Amino acid sequence: MPLRFTLRQLEYFVAVGEAGSIAKAAEQVNVSPPSISASIAQLETEFGVQLFVRKHSHGLSLTAGGRVFLKEAARLLADAEALHDIAGDIADKVRGPLAIGCLLTFAQIVLPALRLKFEQVYPDVRVRQLERDQGQLLQMLQTGEIDAALTYDLELSQDITFEPLMVLPAYAMLPANHRFAGKTVLTAEELVDEPMVLLDLPFSREYFLSTFQQKGLRPNIAERTGDIAVMRSMVANGFGYGIANMRPLNTMSPDGKPLVFVPIKGDIRPLTMGVLLPNAEHRTQTVQAFIDHCRRFVAEQGVFGIERVVR
Repeated sequence: MPLRFTLRQLEYFVAVGEAGSIAKAAEQVNVSPPSISASIAQLETEFGVQLFVRKHSHGLSLTAGGRVFLKEAARLLADAEALHDIAGDIADKVRGPLAIGCLLTFAQIVLPALRLKFEQVYPDVRVRQLERDQGQLLQMLQTGEIDAALTYDLELSQDITFEPLMVLPAYAMLPANHRFAGKTVLTAEELVDEPMVLLDLPFSREYFLSTFQQKGLRPNIAERTGDIAVMRSMVANGFGYGIANMRPLNTMSPDGKPLVFVPIKGDIRPLTMGVLLPNAEHRTQTVQAFIDHCRRFVAEQGVFGIERVVR
């Protein structure tokens, strides 16, 4: 008698097994918790095994059999994805699922328009996007949770590939009435005593602080935030200056106040925005199409404070 289960049910099971709760898994796969609960119940009925121990206050825990089942289910899903990729290559089509991560600091500026145009050109691709900090993106690439990440060349390791897209210099972000707002360039020495609103995210904070540390200076950090939108509003409201590499076309803060972006002169290196990928001998046509699309997109936009586009 054939088994009656779907790959989608296995996907939901693996998501719950890795997340440890139905609520977290539902958020990751963008499906309602009742649908996931029903899928797991169907799997348990079909195979005649208990996969989870239900704990009211601590979510779900895999049983011993559930852990074995999780390993095999993950392998089966990976094999299914490989078949899908091979079929796409044979048919010379760009299609199937594509999980894209994007750095929090510029996701709101770049990702929506880039994704929309990609899906218009390749309607058979099902895109899933996740916005994370640099440390999280690197981890998600290593675990295979995402296929590629739009990010900067920060703390890259040898087990990943970086496809550069464009070079972005560092800017001081200032409220429009700041005494430095009329300058054409600024230096670390000029900024060091000014109150600073630090974008406090892994790897990003170290880069911003390097502006001063390499000259033996200590910035006056007045405020910290892990949200780029909050930083922009705090700067616009006079809490201090910020440092950013992405200069948006619209220089208004989220609460409608004007901002000024002044290039920082000195030894601070520009950041390169690009696509991060796991090292692999075979790159699917869908992933390559996404990289090519990113190259066209940044070349056509002509915004973001681009210093130069990398060819």
